[in-house]
Amino acid sequence: MNCPKCDAVIDVDQEDLDEGEALSCDECGATITVTSLDPLELEVEGDDDDEEEEDDFDFDEDEDEDEEEEEEEDEWK
Repeated sequence: MNCPKCDAVIDVDQEDLDEGEALSCDECGATITVTSLDPLELEVEGDDDDEEEEDDFDFDEDEDEDEEEEEEEDEWK
């Protein structure tokens, strides 16, 4: 089977896996959890990068809005 994060081959016998078992990728160091056996599904633990990027983007939008409000206040004076 392959690592869902870096696609490296993980040498493990699928018949020996248990649901909830944690594996480690030797290539990228990711911790991989077996979420389902049939069909085999794997999940990378702590792989919330997409959500963090969205949070950062939302934060940046809020900052821009604050700056725009300050500029409008300056124009008002």
